[in-house]
Amino acid sequence: MNGRTYDEVSLGEELPALPIPLTRTLIVATAIASRDYQDVHHDPGLAVERGSKDVFMNILTTNGLVDRYVTEWAGPAAVVKAIKIRLGVPNYPGDTMTLTGTVTAKHDEDRRVEIAVRGENGLGAHVTGIAVVRLPAKGAT
Repeated sequence: MNGRTYDEVSLGEELPALPIPLTRTLIVATAIASRDYQDVHHDPGLAVERGSKDVFMNILTTNGLVDRYVTEWAGPAAVVKAIKIRLGVPNYPGDTMTLTGTVTAKHDEDRRVEIAVRGENGLGAHVTGIAVVRLPAKGAT
């Protein structure tokens, strides 16, 4: 698997879009795997009783998907330094969230790259934020 080097990345570069089908299994299994036993993430009846239209994805899963998206683009030698996200509309089963990203800053002193990330579903923006990765120097991958 090849990765990106710092020199290969340019400001304004767009990452390839990543559509993620939002299955009930994905939402429930990742909530349980992240030890988030809040009923709105696995029990449809209780989720509706609490005002939601269905179960919805938890923030830990969203954070993990953003990490996956950025590291899939950056490659195995990249080091994630920070992920700062904000949630918007819920991710419900039966929809698709599409992650997109744009390189917004480069820091030569330590080869850090900042990426503005956005995840949209049929309701609008589910997640927005910034991911920061340190990339290897040319010839180091």
